[in-house]
Amino acid sequence: MSAPCDNRPGVTVTLAKTAGFCFGVNRAVRLLYDMVDRGERVCTLGPIIHNPQVIADLQQRGVPIIENVCETPPETKVVIRAHGVEKQVIEALECSGITYTDATCPYVLKIHKIVDAHTTPDNVLLIAGDGEHPEVRGFRSRCHGVSYVFKNSDALLELINRHPEFFEKEIIAVAQTTFSQKEWEKSFEILKKHYTNSISFDTICKATQNRQKEAEALSSRSDCMIVVGGRFSSNTVKLKQVCEKNCLTYLVEQAAELRSLDFSGCRSIGITAGASTPAGIIKEVLFTMSEILNEQKTNEEKEFEAALEENLKAMSSDQEVTGVVVGIAPNEIQVDIGRKYAGFVPVEEYSNDPTADPSKELKIGDEIKLIIMKTNDSEGTMMLSKRRYDAKAAWDDIIKAKDEEEILEGTVAEAVKGGVLVYTKGIRVFIPGSLTGLPRDAELAELVKTPVKFRIIEVDKQKKRAVGSIRSVLREERKAATEAFWNEIEEGKEYTGTVKSLTSYGAFVDLGGVDGMIHISELSWKRIKHPSEVVNVGDEVKVYVKALDKENKRISLGYKRVEDNPWEILRRDFPVGTVCEATVVGLTTFGAFACITDGIDGLIHISQIADRRISSPKEVLSVGDVVTVKVTDIDFEKKRVSLSIRALLEPTNGIDLSEEESDLEDAEEIEEAEEAVAEAIIEEAEAAPAEPAEEAAAVIEDATEIEAAEEAVAEAIIEEAEAVPAEPAETAAEAFEEAASADETPAE
Repeated sequence: MSAPCDNRPGVTVTLAKTAGFCFGVNRAVRLLYDMVDRGERVCTLGPIIHNPQVIADLQQRGVPIIENVCETPPETKVVIRAHGVEKQVIEALECSGITYTDATCPYVLKIHKIVDAHTTPDNVLLIAGDGEHPEVRGFRSRCHGVSYVFKNSDALLELINRHPEFFEKEIIAVAQTTFSQKEWEKSFEILKKHYTNSISFDTICKATQNRQKEAEALSSRSDCMIVVGGRFSSNTVKLKQVCEKNCLTYLVEQAAELRSLDFSGCRSIGITAGASTPAGIIKEVLFTMSEILNEQKTNEEKEFEAALEENLKAMSSDQEVTGVVVGIAPNEIQVDIGRKYAGFVPVEEYSNDPTADPSKELKIGDEIKLIIMKTNDSEGTMMLSKRRYDAKAAWDDIIKAKDEEEILEGTVAEAVKGGVLVYTKGIRVFIPGSLTGLPRDAELAELVKTPVKFRIIEVDKQKKRAVGSIRSVLREERKAATEAFWNEIEEGKEYTGTVKSLTSYGAFVDLGGVDGMIHISELSWKRIKHPSEVVNVGDEVKVYVKALDKENKRISLGYKRVEDNPWEILRRDFPVGTVCEATVVGLTTFGAFACITDGIDGLIHISQIADRRISSPKEVLSVGDVVTVKVTDIDFEKKRVSLSIRALLEPTNGIDLSEEESDLEDAEEIEEAEEAVAEAIIEEAEAAPAEPAEEAAAVIEDATEIEAAEEAVAEAIIEEAEAVPAEPAETAAEAFEEAASADETPAE
């Protein structure tokens, strides 16, 4: 479109036809806004597009930006930006069970499929683009072999010279969707010349190609070009590079920046916009350009206005002057400003601080900066204000702080609708709720009377309005803290952290801006089904670094302590010979299992349950019985504990059991075998719950068959042993050998 100017005949402003949102960006933005309008709780993984105005609007509407999956607020859906993300990010989202919507541009998804389908460990992927751009990082994450990035055709030649091994491999080449069409054509010719086995895919977005061609044509016939878009947008930066080869080119993010630019001598002005620039901003730029051109005057008019202003300046109000204190009264301060008028400062115009006392803060001869408020010619006096000068200077400081991105400090004075107010340098700064750094559902009143650090992000001096952001400072502090953390972290180091979230496989712990994970197996010495049996979200826990992966920023944490190991407790508190109480937790044909301390079960063999021969432990014991036992043996290597009730009983009914002692000694090996069988059954049973139902059933069935076989062995051994007592030792040995043979037969 063309727009002639009223005051500058012949000056035209032409807007490129393809300026503004491309298909992929428009799709992503509309999708996100639709979700917000439906009241869904959403956040974006990185900025949805490279446009600060769109991002600020979304944040104002409660859409936070997260940098990694672990920062996802509870019950919030993640929206993946138009540029796409690395493959491992998608895997992390799915592994964590986080709901997400993929707003990746279809053109970018097409390149993901090309890279996935055509790369192998034996070929080389070459990518034309910006290696730090999220789009390119996404391509590389889906490559099955090695990949390299080049920013232009010259960089490609350097890459080829450094890697002669490329000639022996198949080359796959793709381009970032916003890559320069001219550079890609040069690169394509280089690849064809050097590699006969190369396969190149033209993956530059057609809309990008058309936008760049049109911008080149428009800039070649214009005196000046204005490129509208985010300064960090690859698409916008490339547009500027295309245009500035032909004419003077400015890149602006918003219309207000136009007023600081010089368009004198320009008869034709072209305007184009990057793919991330909303139509509203483009319209505002066109309107502002029209205003600027209409406001410009001839040089003669400007010179006359400047001369007139200089003549009137001497006596104008709002002029800044320096006064020397010549007198201090209760109601005013008298000052000499070097003119024929007597100057005075009313006490209420001295300071914004109601507690300020001029008589204590000033003395005769002090110089103070003032602003002229009113001149009384008839009385020959001039009323001045120090308070207003201080406020004006403060606004100048605020503007400077914005320009230099200075970090300011202030105290939150009150919570208002939509945000909080902070006072700094005597200026009231509004901070929107979305930029306070608090969660969306938090009460803003929590910040009142709290000292905070913030940056100025917007200033309107005429309207006396300043907007700040606490969140930007917090983000930098977190980043610095994260870098410091990774520099000093090491395996074995202990930390105190807060449980951030729970999954079926472990607990994530915030160590102060960096998350680590405690695997479920590290939470307890006992087998547990879910981490919530040990910890809950919000719990403060002491952990130690078990393993580190600094490259992928992963931390494995340990939680259970060696001193809490049940076997260490057993070693310390229940040595062999200890007499203690135990609770019967299971019965088998060859004995009973009893818990002597949390996590430790021991076996009371059937021969150690009573002072008489019994055919089954059920004759004497039931599950849940509390019995007094003696620890007779501990095998720490095999994790076995032998217990005895009989060792604590006196023989009854006048039966002399001395003859049975030799038999029982011979049966010790049988008991050990039975204990091994019992341990095997227990180990299989413990492993069953973590397996599918069918496998668990199979384990139990196998255990039942083993138990049945062992019962048969035990019965054969007992029958032989019962015939032994009255025989000599040699005969007993023969009987034991026969019993051992009987042990082998059923096992076959």
